[in-house]
Amino acid sequence: MLRELISKFKETSIAVLPVAGIVLMLHFTIAPMPFGVLALFLSGTFLLVLGMTLFQLGSEVGMTSIGNQIGSKLVELKNLKIFLITAFLLGFLVTIAEPDLQVLGKQMPEQTMFSLFNMDVSVGQTLVYMVAFGVAIFLTAAVIRVVFGFDLSRLFFMLYIGVFVLAFFTKPEYLAVSFDSGGVTTGPITVPFILALGIGIASVKKGADSETDSFGFVGLCSVGPIMAVAIMGMLAKGDASYDPTVIPEIANFGDVIMVYLRAFPVFFEEVALALLPILAVYVFFQVVYLKLPKISVIKTLVGVLYTYIGLVIFLTAANTGFMPAGSFMGGALALLDFNWVIIPIGMLVGFFILMAEPAVYVLTVQVEEVTGGAITRKMMMTALMIGMSVSVGMAMLRVITGISIWYLLIPGYAIALGLLFFVPKIFTAIAFDSGGVASGPMTATFLLPFATGACTAIGGNVLMDGFGVVAMVAMTPLVAIQILGAVYAIKSKHVLEEEAEELAELYEDIEEEVESYQLDLNYSIIELDYTR
Repeated sequence: MLRELISKFKETSIAVLPVAGIVLMLHFTIAPMPFGVLALFLSGTFLLVLGMTLFQLGSEVGMTSIGNQIGSKLVELKNLKIFLITAFLLGFLVTIAEPDLQVLGKQMPEQTMFSLFNMDVSVGQTLVYMVAFGVAIFLTAAVIRVVFGFDLSRLFFMLYIGVFVLAFFTKPEYLAVSFDSGGVTTGPITVPFILALGIGIASVKKGADSETDSFGFVGLCSVGPIMAVAIMGMLAKGDASYDPTVIPEIANFGDVIMVYLRAFPVFFEEVALALLPILAVYVFFQVVYLKLPKISVIKTLVGVLYTYIGLVIFLTAANTGFMPAGSFMGGALALLDFNWVIIPIGMLVGFFILMAEPAVYVLTVQVEEVTGGAITRKMMMTALMIGMSVSVGMAMLRVITGISIWYLLIPGYAIALGLLFFVPKIFTAIAFDSGGVASGPMTATFLLPFATGACTAIGGNVLMDGFGVVAMVAMTPLVAIQILGAVYAIKSKHVLEEEAEELAELYEDIEEEVESYQLDLNYSIIELDYTR
């Protein structure tokens, strides 16, 4: 275990340090940060590495194991009613407590959306519940798709047509936020479980499309929130306003420690709320259905404990250390005379920040395992990093120019939906899953404040121009991974053609040798007859 922990720590350090290096380079050159922001960022970087290390170790042992076991058992039970109820409840309860979604909800306006039982419900709270309901519905739909074998490409095509119809009628202030919601929903807690659940179901169901059925769950769960928040925007009354990120005032290292001491209890509670529903379902299935050996259960629970501690540290560091730095840095760069530099800087940060997303690690490892190495982790990471870089560049372009998000969403999704009909099905499923996992806590707590901080600094409309960076991050992987699939298909075709040519040549050589042996045999027979 210690050896694995050290290995994960090294891997995580390599992933996080490039982003920290870029931020520090900007600090010492064109955008110096105040002492407090810098101190929080540096301490947050160390805690981020530690938290991500523990999370990755725990995710492999705990969350992935739970998802596989429950998914496999649900299929074995052959009780569709239990199957669907479990999927809906897990989807709803886990999403409510998803830290990424909570971060987005807290950045929404504080104004009242409606009153319930004499209590005022804010826009942010409404968004969280609407998104949770959307995920629950579409996780249930994802299960139904696998059970009945519906074609995933056609389903995505029809659903995104519906998404854009709803988006057309929603209020402009909710357009970018609705697409952002689809990205942040599938965070570090939901993704390992949903992916493992899908793989568990597909492994029992088997069949020709078992590999493809292993993926697509995350992609479908990302559609529900977009639709739900778009409907919320249609029903919302009045104009929404944005409350900018508050950067704490810090005079010394004692203040830094106090900021973290106030933040840790909050995330201890939030992560506990996120993991408890999954743990409760696992205990229920273990007692009633699974009945696994004690050693297996203990190993899984230890993995969950590692996941819990890792996520608490990770999210505390990301929210406390990275969010203020992102907001300040975005605002400082936007106020420069040459503020266009925010575009290449954003692309550079986006390229490297993807490596620090916990859910990306989970997806790429499982893709490599399920495909037997045909789609390697390196291939996936390269395509996703390029897509991430392009997406952040487009988001920064929107911030400084104020162009409508429609001009980027429509062509982007048109390309993505067009590619559905030209790439292998498994790449379609993986691509739409990738869109969800790429936009995780690092995006929500650094890139989103980076964009909103820049937009606030130049006096733009934050809800319309600042939000949307998560939407861009969730969109570009759909194109990048499907292009990877098209290249893979072309190369596979060329390989098959070359193998066919080699076999044809070998067949011709064998025929020639057979004819030669036949001639020699005939000559031998003739000589024998002549001798007689």
